[in-house]
Amino acid sequence: MMDPNTQPLKDVINELLELYKLSEKIDEVTLMEQWQELMGKMIAQHTKKIYLNKRRLYIEVSSSVVRSELALAKSKIIEMLNKNFGRDIVHDIVLK
Repeated sequence: MMDPNTQPLKDVINELLELYKLSEKIDEVTLMEQWQELMGKMIAQHTKKIYLNKRRLYIEVSSSVVRSELALAKSKIIEMLNKNFGRDIVHDIVLK
């Protein structure tokens, strides 16, 4: 019989990450690691910097052409990233 105070380890870890405001940082690091795989080599090569802040993804690119492509595909990119993470991590994208 399971103790009523027992929680799955995954739930406990997620609660701690939220408590210490670490989950967004972990999402950001994971996103940075997967950026080329998710967006393709050409976009990754022109990406100078990406970071998450309050579910807003900031993307700095070195090419105006790439910036325009990303601007046109914002909602598609948000949908793809959230689907990849299995939850909403990005609500908006800011291009620089």
